[in-house]
Order: sequence, then structure tokens, then C-alpha cells
Amino acid sequence: MKLPLPACTPTPLASYLKALGVLRLLSEQHPQANIRGAWERGCFVIHGDMAREKLIAFFLNDYAPTPIMVPWSGQDFFKVNREQTQSAFRSLLKSPKGAKRPSSNTIIESILVTDTPRLSEYRKALKSCFDAMDKVGLTKKEQIEGTGKAERANKRSLLIELRNRVPDEIVRWIDAATVIESDAFGFNALLGSGGGSDGNSHFSDNFMQALWMALPVLSIHFEAKVTSASSDPFHSEQALEAALFGTLTNVATISNFSPVLFDSSRVGGPNSTTGFSADSASNPWDFILMMEGALLFAGALARKHGSQNPGRATFPFVVTATPVGGVNLINNEASGNEIWMPLWTNPVSVEEVSCLIAEGRLEAGTRIATKGLDVARALSSLGVDRGITAFQRFGILRGRVGGDNYNTAVNLGIFSVRQNTDSDLLSDFDEWLERATTLRTSDKTPESFKAALNGLDRAIMAFCKNSGDPHRAQEMLIALGRCERTMAGSQKWAHEAFLKPVPLLQTRWLSAANTGTAEYRLAAALAGLTGPLSKTWLPLRSHLEPVTAGRKEDRRWFSWQENPSRDVVWHDGPLADALNAILARRVVLAARGERLADTSFIPARLPDIAAFIDKRTDDRLLASLLWGLCLVDFGADYNADFKLERPREDHEPTALYALLKLCFSRHSIRETEIPLVAAIQRRAAAGDGVNASTLAARRLRASGLPVAVGQMHLQGETVQRTAAALLFPLSATDTSALAERVLRPAKTQPNPATQLA
Repeated sequence: MKLPLPACTPTPLASYLKALGVLRLLSEQHPQANIRGAWERGCFVIHGDMAREKLIAFFLNDYAPTPIMVPWSGQDFFKVNREQTQSAFRSLLKSPKGAKRPSSNTIIESILVTDTPRLSEYRKALKSCFDAMDKVGLTKKEQIEGTGKAERANKRSLLIELRNRVPDEIVRWIDAATVIESDAFGFNALLGSGGGSDGNSHFSDNFMQALWMALPVLSIHFEAKVTSASSDPFHSEQALEAALFGTLTNVATISNFSPVLFDSSRVGGPNSTTGFSADSASNPWDFILMMEGALLFAGALARKHGSQNPGRATFPFVVTATPVGGVNLINNEASGNEIWMPLWTNPVSVEEVSCLIAEGRLEAGTRIATKGLDVARALSSLGVDRGITAFQRFGILRGRVGGDNYNTAVNLGIFSVRQNTDSDLLSDFDEWLERATTLRTSDKTPESFKAALNGLDRAIMAFCKNSGDPHRAQEMLIALGRCERTMAGSQKWAHEAFLKPVPLLQTRWLSAANTGTAEYRLAAALAGLTGPLSKTWLPLRSHLEPVTAGRKEDRRWFSWQENPSRDVVWHDGPLADALNAILARRVVLAARGERLADTSFIPARLPDIAAFIDKRTDDRLLASLLWGLCLVDFGADYNADFKLERPREDHEPTALYALLKLCFSRHSIRETEIPLVAAIQRRAAAGDGVNASTLAARRLRASGLPVAVGQMHLQGETVQRTAAALLFPLSATDTSALAERVLRPAKTQPNPATQLA
């Protein structure tokens, strides 16, 4: 039997946890129903022997609440009259105090004096809690209030004593709210900043008050009737139906009763409505069920691989926030947290869900996932292996709703799970990104770098969500190049911050990011220029930024230069100007050898060069791709798998380009090596096509090559772009094709045998 729960949806966080609470409670307290659950069409569906009427009856009449309490925060447990008797308690409630909603310590007393079996575990847990407080000598809230060393030590002692004394049911709650570390304790962001409390809101207080409003077994002690937000008497059964099935009713919500961080739409206070402020109002059954669901998220201690140091507290799918997503976060919210909640379509038992959540302490590469991007990387394989279709991502952020002392669960969108065979590409710069991320919130970090880093985060997230999409891989490559470009502009800061240049990337990036555009092929050809120039290894990257290229055997790397050399000639502005500056510098460096000895793994194609000269390419995209592709390790193994396809167009560059390129080619022309003449490039870069063509023709004739073209009367930008295009490396075949266009056919020697005849 299938029973959809339309009010149990993936968002807000309260509704997600509510679905898990239903699954857990039915499975543990009504096992004969053989309950399983799945997410279908945007809501939670339970499978098993459970009809609607039966489900309502179970929660109203049989449900036994899990003992949830937070004695390590607040003063309610210090105000409880532990010697309260049932008769005295009834007399107390007949006083004027009973006309108001009872305080938490009063509700604790009501649980202690009741004799219903449904609350037997709660009574045991409360008594064990008081014994633990006595054992560690806690008599007033000031002993645990605050963040001082003594107060934290008292809290830790109380938590240890609680775990040793209380029943298993409350141990589950303690482990969900906090983890006891070697010298302190850690709190689960899912359950507030105080481990079951957030600001002035104490979740156990709210939980017990919700029980008092929803369970007749408790409210029967009180003469005061619960009033709903509509001023009509609160109706528990209708509220339960609204919490599970979304039925419309005006007697289900309670005024001034907040779902705290779990549902920002009902918190109230500043920023919670279109006006200045609003009162909080929520359904007690929503709060009860979501707290019961949160108990599945118990924490643990994580230890770095190979480390002998004590571990740190980790909780399932809870990591540091990454400031990107469906709702972008701002940089100062990067210190918050985010939670990734799994969604699955195949019905599973609560045991299977518990195992999945227990595996929620994920690893990215060889380290424990600590931020949202790590989770995006790690979840692909885990999700596919466990039958998960997507993850609902929430940010737990301070100050969004209700004031600066309160956290809010913000919907950051759905992350669909797909197997990403290229996810290992991220490991190339994993350590660099980890270091860069630590600098995000520093006041010394340039805002331009923070913006570039945010862009990289967005690109990585999109890449992880879209397996095998070269456009997403290319966006990530461009974003990496933008980070590198920004660091190069603030090289002194990067050096002082111990932030190294982006490390070299494996050559598989070339195929992963190939979108088949002329811009990509041209940028790859330029980035593949590695030299040598004479006997010097000078990659093109050395002309873009102040770095020194190093290599040892088969390993290559780049490091910052303390004193930038004259090789760095890249500048902002027209791309043709920057490429001309690079070519001029390489010509100067190559002058000793009298010819350009550049080598490249990827030759440019003539139709793409024609498109560049004619301004049919996007210069901004080409420049961005160049910065990204210069990060690829072209010195590594390179094979045919990464060779770029030929362009579909068949345009040829101008005759001026052909004439000039023969003077700046690493290939011999008809077995003749052409000496370099720097003046040819300088004239062309200045837009002087007349003198550039004249000098080029003169140089070729002096080398014994018969030129078929003469002086060309071209001026301006086309000539400047033609000069810049000389930097693109060509294959020997294309170079020979250019020679055939502008040189006369070679004279052949007469055949002696023919002459004798």
C-alpha cells in the first residue's frame, strides 16, 4: 500500500526532517507495518500496511516521544521542582499561572508526575539527567552559561556524565546534537549553534511545549485551553492531518510558536515578511515530527588520514558553506554551514536510510569533505552506488531572518546525481583550492580575487552537476585562468599569502573542455608553445605572468618570481596588441639562433587563423581560454587522443599573412632556413602593411626563394591582427601550403638524358 504525504516535501528543511521522522517512528514503534519510504513527485511516500486513518490514530494515541532535552543550555532544568507530586501539581495549575501557556520547567514537572506508559522513557531520561547534573555539581545556569573555559569544561563534564547514565533513547539525541571531543565538544549545525538551541530558542523547550499542545495525555493536566493563531481552540487531530497531508484548516497553528531555523517562513521577526515584522506561528505537529527526524543525523569524530591528532566533530552531510548555488551566498556567509539531504525514488527502510546517513561523512579525494564543493565531488559516486537521484542543499546561515543571533535554513537548490567520469580532473588543483579558500574572508585578500574564486566555485558546482559536458569543463578552465590572472595582477599579495600559482593540469583537460570552436583551437595552439628558444624552455605562460618555469626529469612546475622579468609582456587591452608583444619578445630571445625555434604540441589551422584576422572570432573568449589552457601541462605525455579536429570552414588567410609567416616559421621553406628580421614584425604590428610586405619579400628573395607577390598596400587593424596571427604555430604541411601561394614554382634542373636525346 502506498500513502503519499503531500505536506512532507524536500523543502523547507522542516518538511524534509518531518518525512524522516514519520519513517523512523513508524518503523521503530509500529514494526508490524513493515514501513518503507521514498520521494516521489515532490513529496514523501510511505509504503507498507498503513492507511491514512491508521496513521492518524497511531500518532494521536500510541506515539511515544523520544526524550529530547538540552540541560547544557538555558535555565529550565535548574528551575524544576523535582519533588513535585501529582496532587500538588494539579493544585498549582488551578492558580492564575495556569491560565497561560506553561513554561518549560512546568511541562517537565508535568511529565515527571504523569504515569502514562507513553512517557515512561521520557520520565527515566529526565531523572537520569538530574542525577548527572548532581554528579558533576551543577546547581545554577551560570555554571554552564557563556563560552569561558570553566563553563565549557562544565558542559563537557555534563555531556560525558549524561552519556554514561541516560537510556539509549536520549543517547541518540545527544549524539545528534553534539559530539564530545578530546578537550571540548562540537555542535551539529543542523540543530542550532548551541547543540539543540539557537540564540534564545531551546529546541527541547519547544519540543516539550509542542507535546503539551498536541498530546491529550499531557494537556489534560491543564485547565487552560490551547488557542490557535485564528483565536479558535487548537485541534490536535486537524493539525496532524495538516502536518502530514496538507489539509486546510484554521485551527492548526499556534501564535508565537516558532519552528526556529527549520522554516524561515514561519519564524517571524524582522525580515520575515513584506512589512517590517511579523509574529511567528507554526503547527506543533510539524515541530514534533521534524525533531524526531533530526535524530537520524548523529555525529562522529573524524581524523585526517595518517594523523595522530585527536579528531574533530563531523555530522552527516554538514560542511562549511560554499558561497554559490541556487541562492548565492555572500562572502561573509562562507563561515556558515550547509547541509545536503539525500533524495531517493526506490522505497527503502529506516535501517537503509540510517546507513546512508552514517556514510554522510564524505571524502573528496584523499581528505574528508569540509565544504560544499567537496560534497559535490564526493556525492557523484556515493549517490550512484546508493540509488540516490538528487540532494536537496540547504545553507545554515546566521542573520538572514529573525536577527543576528539566529540561524536560518536557506534553500540552495537541488543537486541531481550523475556519474561524472571526469571528476578526478578536480584533484589537479585540490590543494591549491584548499589554500585559496582559507583566504576568502581575509581583509587583505583583494576583492577581485574573491570574485574570481566565487566564479570558480560556481563553475566547479556546475561541472559536478553536468557530467561529460565540455562547456562546463571549459567554464571551469576559464574560471581557473581568471583566478591565475587575478593573482598575477596582485603577485606581491599572493607571494606574501603563500598562495602558489595554479598547478599544472593533466592533458586530459584538453579533450574534456573541447567545445569544438575556433577560439578553443587557437588558444590551445598558443598554450602549447613550449619552446625551446635556442636552449631555453620558455612556455607561453612565462609571458603572461611573473612566474619561473621549473622542471626536473618528468616533473614540471611554476613558482612566483620575486623580481618579474622582461619576459612578462601580457597587458590588458586589444588581444592583437598583447599577442604582438609576446611575439616581439620571443623574436628578441630567438635572435641569437637567427630563426624562431618554437615548438608546439598543437598546430593552429589555417581557416581558424583566417577567422582571427577577419575578426570572426571572440577575442575576449580567446584570451580567457588562453589563460586557462596555459595551465595545462603540455610537457606531459601527449597523444593523438587529444588532437583537435579540423575546422568545418575552409577559408584561407590573406596573402600578406602567407608572406609574413614564411619569415617567422620554425619550419624550413623548400629546405631553406629563413633568418629572423625583427623589423618585419614591428612594421606589421604598427599596421604598416606596405613596408612589412616589402621587407618580407626582400628577405625571402635574399634567401633564394622566388616571391610571386610584391608590395601590398594594406594598413591598419587588419595588418595588426595579421602580425599577431604570426604567433600561432603551424604544421609543416600548412607552412608548405602557404609557400605555394606566394612563391613561384621552384626551377627544376634539366634532365641530362633528355638533353642528349
